[in-house]
Amino acid sequence: MPNILVIGAVGQIGTELTMELRRRHGGSSVVAATRKTPFPKELQESGPCIFFDVADKEAMKKVIKEHGIDTIYQLASLLSATGEKDPDLAFQINLIGLKNTLDVCRECNVKKIFWPSSIAAFGPTTPRDNTPQRTVLEPTTMYGVTKVSGELLLQYYHNKYGLDTRSVRYPGLISYKAEPGGGTTDYSVAIFYEAIKHKKYTCFVGAHTVLPMMYMPDAIRGTIELMDAPRERLTVNTSYNLAAISFSAQELADEVARIIPGFACDYKPDHRQAIADSWPRTIDDSQARKDWNWKHKYGLKEISEDMVKNLRPILENKK
Repeated sequence: MPNILVIGAVGQIGTELTMELRRRHGGSSVVAATRKTPFPKELQESGPCIFFDVADKEAMKKVIKEHGIDTIYQLASLLSATGEKDPDLAFQINLIGLKNTLDVCRECNVKKIFWPSSIAAFGPTTPRDNTPQRTVLEPTTMYGVTKVSGELLLQYYHNKYGLDTRSVRYPGLISYKAEPGGGTTDYSVAIFYEAIKHKKYTCFVGAHTVLPMMYMPDAIRGTIELMDAPRERLTVNTSYNLAAISFSAQELADEVARIIPGFACDYKPDHRQAIADSWPRTIDDSQARKDWNWKHKYGLKEISEDMVKNLRPILENKK
């Protein structure tokens, strides 16, 4: 049974990933770590929780040694829109934080590390439809720059030092358990909050903006399936394309209106529109499907219905 450290455990992905790993491996085997954000109650009560900064290599080493860590999920990250407001901080957290973790993995003999890349690694010169696994990577955001650089770091540490590094390029992720957190695709989450609370939403991308999206349960399952896959089956040492469905902002709004009668959406694109326009519309993830049998389960209808069903009682309890 692995002893796992999840860095960035209170983020959008981290909270749900940590809880799923604890369900699978036992709470005491999965250490949750964050820099300063308070831990939610479910994390506090289900296993060990620790504060440290990815800039502090000695603190990281101490945690790894004390808990016998052999597997790390390094999720600490500043997202796309937030990263554009503070590019220096995004560089420090996203890239220097990753290099620190990779160095500590080598020094402490950690067997395996997962780090998330993103469709932000692509850019306006990348083919936007059926984006290939291996293609042009010329992002226009600091977030994207750190993702491309991070992918190459993973490949370098695997090739030079034999470290078992694994990664996926996440599309936009939709979840009812975490509020929107500064990403360009977060309109796909915010729309449900506003529809339930106010029956109206002003979308910050245009109605015809199409982006790749995925429901969080698929993302969590896909991540763990990659980490559980035999090393010899993996052919990508940078980051795997990972896809589920693509839809426009208008298609999502129409689906929400079907479930919540009277909902209305208008569109006022802001600075995030340019970021969205530089990203793919659809993704070719055939390599992931071939190498480790990746397959998504949730379509737009299933995502929307599950979001409303689960988010409505959460918001009503907050009133």
